[in-house]
Amino acid sequence: MSSDRPFSAATHEELLALSDQAARRVMNTQGTKSGQGVGWLMMATILVESWDIYSISFLLVFIKHDFHPSALLLGLTSSAVQLGGLFGAIFGGWLADRLGRRWVFISTMVLFVILAPLQGFVTAMWQLVIIRFLLGFPLSSDLASGYAYIMEAMPRGKREVMGNRKQAMFAVGEVLAIAVITVMMIAGVDHSLLWRIGLALGAVPALFLLLGRMNITDTAPSLILRGKFHQAKQVSQVMFHDPLDMLPDRDYRIKRPSTANFLKSIWSDPVRRRASVFGWISNAAQTASFGAFGFYLPTVLGLAGFSKDPIGTNLMTGAIYCLAAVSGFIGPQITSRIGHRGIAQWGFGISFVSLLVAAIAIQANFGIVLLIAAAAMMWGQYWAGTNGMTVTAMVAPTRYKATACGFGYIFVKLGSAVTLFLFPVLLEAVGTAGATAIVSLIALAGFLAARYILPEVYGYVEAEHMSVSRIAA
Repeated sequence: MSSDRPFSAATHEELLALSDQAARRVMNTQGTKSGQGVGWLMMATILVESWDIYSISFLLVFIKHDFHPSALLLGLTSSAVQLGGLFGAIFGGWLADRLGRRWVFISTMVLFVILAPLQGFVTAMWQLVIIRFLLGFPLSSDLASGYAYIMEAMPRGKREVMGNRKQAMFAVGEVLAIAVITVMMIAGVDHSLLWRIGLALGAVPALFLLLGRMNITDTAPSLILRGKFHQAKQVSQVMFHDPLDMLPDRDYRIKRPSTANFLKSIWSDPVRRRASVFGWISNAAQTASFGAFGFYLPTVLGLAGFSKDPIGTNLMTGAIYCLAAVSGFIGPQITSRIGHRGIAQWGFGISFVSLLVAAIAIQANFGIVLLIAAAAMMWGQYWAGTNGMTVTAMVAPTRYKATACGFGYIFVKLGSAVTLFLFPVLLEAVGTAGATAIVSLIALAGFLAARYILPEVYGYVEAEHMSVSRIAA
């Protein structure tokens, strides 16, 4: 079988049209159990990221005791993964669209398995900052490619339900982190050793995930649009029971469209444009409000005087995250009834009201009211955060799918990085109540975006009306 034969402009245009036709056919076909099983494997990535991001929130008190960092350096340590994730989101999607999904999945987990344990051997705060910055790259790259995989390997309706399970998996990772750290605290593990073990343990689920991914293939649409027709036909037969007879059983070199044309492609269609803009706003708003209040929830509860015992605070926080996990599992199931607009409006609306109540409760020192408001806020946050990435991935053209996911995830990391970096400073400047009230405005912005920008796109299937050459013209 020959491959990579260059073609004239006319022949190349025909190949582009043929690949678009095959990709659309796959995206409109019911998937098999194989595709759905791989979808869960992609979602498991979020558990790894959740462990790494949120375990440090319960370990900061011990890290501070060992290194005595300034508030600015403490915020930089907390946000380093998010800052590194900005670069991972940018380049991870780009690499996945050009080199394939599988290449990204394997390389990112290898990097994480190597880097995560190194956190346990640092001797200075700046070393921890650097390692956590590097960790952000594989985590974000993997998630951007994973969302593209879900949208390409599963049928419509099911693909968005799976994508909306992101928050549920985050909650599972958070609860596991809290449980393991609390058990080590109860067991009397030395605090200087405890935080090192807690951060390094993220390599364990990552290793299992790496082993589970060794036998997966690229998605059929990704292979089609890269001219890998022979393998695409085989993958499509397994995942969709469709041999794609319209494709030749050989590979060709298809010129990849310029990434510079990605935004032009999104902007060319009003549904794609509005849905993508909402996704970007939602990603930033949800992670910004959650990153500030949710990430520092143990600190907030301590400053509010609700619990002075670290173990008690962990157990209380764990109970709230268990409730959030229930919310994360319910949200995707009801999306088919109330739509993407409905789940986003309810989520951001609940979060906005809860944060305002929490600010008042902190100011008035109403501990019980604060606990109820925090639980309600988490419920709302886990609905608000279900579909920002899902909508972004759904409406993107297949040839830009991973690039679109990476671009959308930039806003996730940007919103989180900014607030994690500035929230400790904000706490010192205006106090816990004032900082919480300010954060509520971010949730309000998400609600307004869901109500006035997002069109209902549940069940959306892309329709690439323009060829790549016309988009680039």
